[in-house]
Amino acid sequence: MIRFIILSFLTISCAHGAQAGPWLREKGSTFTAVSVSGTYYLDTANQTFIEYGLTDKMTVVADIGMVQPRLSYQTGYATLSVRRALSAPEAGSKWAYELGLGVGWVGTQTLPHIRTGLSWGRGIKIKEKSGWMTVEAAVVWDLAYALHVAKVDATVGMDFTEFTSGMLQLYTAHIADGSVATLAPSLVFSPKFTKFRIQVGTESELGQLDNSAVKIALWREF
Repeated sequence: MIRFIILSFLTISCAHGAQAGPWLREKGSTFTAVSVSGTYYLDTANQTFIEYGLTDKMTVVADIGMVQPRLSYQTGYATLSVRRALSAPEAGSKWAYELGLGVGWVGTQTLPHIRTGLSWGRGIKIKEKSGWMTVEAAVVWDLAYALHVAKVDATVGMDFTEFTSGMLQLYTAHIADGSVATLAPSLVFSPKFTKFRIQVGTESELGQLDNSAVKIALWREF
């Protein structure tokens, strides 16, 4: 039972819905993304993701999330990380590493953890449209029971118009007992009447499409 609880937490804590890949924030600038999602079976989740440019070479990342399955334990986590670039500012392909500490909980279990990550990204262009690609590999290490989960996430994004973008994301988590893969297509709108961007999409675990979730998020840069 303890093993199931720990692996459930570690899998949830690997889910990043608002990755910025290897790009750092400018010093003093902030990005926030707040999202909520829900399934037909009334499983719900929320995430708050914050990036702050502490220096030109270091971005601080706070990732806080909670999942409430209808028939299981409430699961949550909070991780504080730092991201530093490995590539030169003018490089076409960007590389960065991330190191973080945090705590999670599943029911009454409290679980400290370390998160290590490596990300790659680059801008792309198809005809007149600009976009981006990122791949992030990370491992979340539980400090209480010496278990871990590895993840590899990929994102492809494209700016369709000045006010509309699309993203296709694939999240994968690999644990001792198997793997989980989630496909997440979404659209991001930038209305003229607000400084927020609005993301609307779905998240579907491959092989479990009947439990797909609808997701809505608000993004803001300042």
